[in-house]
Amino acid sequence: MNGAKASLRLGVIDGDGIGPEVVAATRAVVDEAVAAAGLAPVDWVPLVMGHDAIAAYGDPLPEQTMVALTDLDAWILGPHDNASYPTDMRVAPGGAIRKRLGLYANIRPAVAFAGVRAAAPDIDLVIVRENSEGFYADRNMFAGSGEFRPTEDVAMAVAVITRQACERIAHQALRLARGRRRRVTVVHKANVLPMTTGLFRDVCYEIATQYPDVRVDDEHVDAMAAHLVREPGAYDVIVAENLFGDILSDLAGELSGSLGLAPSLNCSDTRAMAQAVHGAAPGLAGHNRANPAALQLSAAMLLRWLAVRDGDRAVHDAADRIERAVAATFAAGIATADLGGLASTSEFTEQVRARVHRR
Repeated sequence: MNGAKASLRLGVIDGDGIGPEVVAATRAVVDEAVAAAGLAPVDWVPLVMGHDAIAAYGDPLPEQTMVALTDLDAWILGPHDNASYPTDMRVAPGGAIRKRLGLYANIRPAVAFAGVRAAAPDIDLVIVRENSEGFYADRNMFAGSGEFRPTEDVAMAVAVITRQACERIAHQALRLARGRRRRVTVVHKANVLPMTTGLFRDVCYEIATQYPDVRVDDEHVDAMAAHLVREPGAYDVIVAENLFGDILSDLAGELSGSLGLAPSLNCSDTRAMAQAVHGAAPGLAGHNRANPAALQLSAAMLLRWLAVRDGDRAVHDAADRIERAVAATFAAGIATADLGGLASTSEFTEQVRARVHRR
């Protein structure tokens, strides 16, 4: 083999709505960046989910897809439209994958790009969302749901907060902060949920003693929302339980310009999944108008996760190339319609592909 490195083997799931378009646009940019970094071509492993899977297997997330994912270290997930699935199949595939494969951390950056009108031009932060429990009823129980109705007129939900989950998400946030501006803000609501979110806050502070070089403070979630609007540039890394992190990351994404710019990475210590924050936007499907930037940036995060895990500088270079190329494309005034631009999905992607070769 003359010492040649094996190619990256990545799963790819198109999903619903605009999914096939933005996934294809992302694959094209990844392939270009990988080649520019001097790496072997990616070995893509196509898998099925959503309406295509229902048509083929009668299941939006068939077992063969889940089994195939267990053999992969990393994959790209297109958006899903589970609200339009048959009533007895309305599983959220992304959540089900996170739960089954233990992807406990959801990393969601929010940064304003030159050339994009942003409500908060100085925003540059990362929200680290605990992904496995909290108030999310579809993944906080071993069996069954954390949301239930004991009578026709009463609905209840159980929030689950465990020390183990708090510890591992705190480590994720604190390690990430060490590579940024060395500040972590813990989000909670301990004034009214002292046992659950109070435990989250307290355990984060306990773990922070292992990172004396990182400054740690905390905010109530309602105050945090207000402060993000008023002074987003003051924050670096924000760590929160599932529901709070989900809400705040959508807010931060919109402050940065659009949810169409909001990337995310779902990961454990051994596996990672790139997944844009936005949904399937079925009304845009097939019109070549969708913004692929969020998934392209999510793929860059995926490559960086692999590069850090494996100590591979070439893969890190490929990730950097994608991020620089997307930013340079926006800076040149090229954007899709959701950002006030005129570029189609394919035109934007070709511009990004061209720029991955630039230093």
